[in-house]
Amino acid sequence: MEEKHTIIITVANHVGVLARISGLLASRGYNIESVIGAPTENPDIYKINLVVIGTEERIEQVTKQLNKLVDTIKIIDISHKKNYIVREFILIKVNAAKNRSEIFQLIEVFRAKIVDVTQNHITIDLSGPPRKVERFIQLLKPFGIKEFVRSGEVAVSET
Repeated sequence: MEEKHTIIITVANHVGVLARISGLLASRGYNIESVIGAPTENPDIYKINLVVIGTEERIEQVTKQLNKLVDTIKIIDISHKKNYIVREFILIKVNAAKNRSEIFQLIEVFRAKIVDVTQNHITIDLSGPPRKVERFIQLLKPFGIKEFVRSGEVAVSET
């Protein structure tokens, strides 16, 4: 059964490493749902958070191939592990010519933050588990979402 898998790849910070990773996934027929790469506390080391959809067997094959890349230090598929904190970030612009008080109530309930307010819209930022972000989007849809940008999932171990 195909499922969403979050894979954390620790790599050496070298030019083209993300291109090699995405090329490997593309050549195997995978579409990357989201990708975030950033330096760690050591500037020579990057962590790349990938979200892909596939069967457990196919994801295992891909992780073995990723491990063979020269710059790869470590790979963890955290999809079915409980000891990870997963978060996502969203900036969302909502029509607010009417119903401002209802939108403000949702912002308060979800512990989101207002980034900008005009006569016609409110721009909000929210971070949290992916399900929370998705619920927030669904509840704001009736007000009219002008646009939004999601970061994709990032994760860190609890231990």
